[in-house]
Amino acid sequence: MKRNFSLLFFLKRGKTDPQGISSIYMRITIEKKRAEIATGKVCQDVDWENGKIKGNTALAKTLNTYLHQMELKVHNSHRQLMIRDEDITAEAVMNEFLGKSIKVRMLTEVFEVHNKEMKELLGIEFAPMTLLRYQTALRHVKQYLIEKHKIKDIDIRKINHEFLADYDFFLRTTRKCNNNSAVKYIKNLKKIIKLCLANGWINRDPFANFKAKVKVVERPCLSQEQISKLETLEFGNERLDRVKDIFLFSCYTGLAYIDIYQLKRSEIIIRNENEKWLVTNRQKTGTPTRVPLLPKAVVLLSKYENHPQCADIDKAFPVSSNQKMNAYLKEIADLCGINFTLSYHIARHTFATTITLQNGVPIETVSKMLGHKDIRTTQHYAKTLDIKVGKDMAVLSEKLAMGKPASKNTVYSYTITK
Repeated sequence: MKRNFSLLFFLKRGKTDPQGISSIYMRITIEKKRAEIATGKVCQDVDWENGKIKGNTALAKTLNTYLHQMELKVHNSHRQLMIRDEDITAEAVMNEFLGKSIKVRMLTEVFEVHNKEMKELLGIEFAPMTLLRYQTALRHVKQYLIEKHKIKDIDIRKINHEFLADYDFFLRTTRKCNNNSAVKYIKNLKKIIKLCLANGWINRDPFANFKAKVKVVERPCLSQEQISKLETLEFGNERLDRVKDIFLFSCYTGLAYIDIYQLKRSEIIIRNENEKWLVTNRQKTGTPTRVPLLPKAVVLLSKYENHPQCADIDKAFPVSSNQKMNAYLKEIADLCGINFTLSYHIARHTFATTITLQNGVPIETVSKMLGHKDIRTTQHYAKTLDIKVGKDMAVLSEKLAMGKPASKNTVYSYTITK
């Protein structure tokens, strides 16, 4: 990329000695950013004019020739960076001039180091599904580099808006990702770029003018009738009955899979005499979660109190891997006649919608129990509340049909919007 480039020789007058002699410095300026270095030469202040030594003396000619050769080398360094299509900055030109080797950071190398460190923090800061998503994102980046650019890796300084737009197109076409999946993989890459920015490996953000937005998707949730059917159905199979119980516990508490997997019995505490509360932190965000346990959740919890996989290790439930749990939930959905895939995302939505919001629990309270940092994350659940609106209006219609007058003490308040 072409940038404004200038070179200047000047006297460092702040370091002038008593004899009026100053050091000669060279300054490279690119896009108002400077890099300076001492030339190792000195000059009488009175002999300096317009970036060179005045006069035709042998000393003046020798010094001016030396400075001119430095200038030619700097311009050559600038040209070499352009030929290699590297990011051109004052510091980069100076380093090229000085012969300093700059470690080239490659995208997939940085990505792999990030994923390796994330793996070491599993269960501490990150959930297994988070690591899996970044590993998948890295595979997509590698495939994109090979198929689109015919290379196995790329200098992070070469990533620009065009690169990102092409990658987004690749995800939606070659990988057949829907909008939200593509945006999530783009965000995974964005985190790697932010890491490079923070470490000073790049000095501009290629995402600065790149926009990618997740579209709100209406997720299904279980109705009260479906929950009741699931509760009463006995499969006669320990494996399916156990998975059903754990899924229902999620429906009654809003806990995600990983949070139930890690839930300890010691995280169930007694408050307000005999009221049981679930007190833990969300694995995904680290946000504190405080949920008063509903009676049905308490029954499910007590059912596994003496289970051999729980009793001696302070574990609340004998939870299998996420992959196995999802496979069993698919089997359960088929047996119950539920025409959508069951998952712990569905369970959380069921807690938010059917269990709480539809029963009049304020959305602020629901947001707190779900461990959401921003209530806007919870607000899209409210779009599924047409059932409650319908029920409330049905009650009103019934009252009006019966001709019940309003109370004499009723105060009517109107807001007129112009």
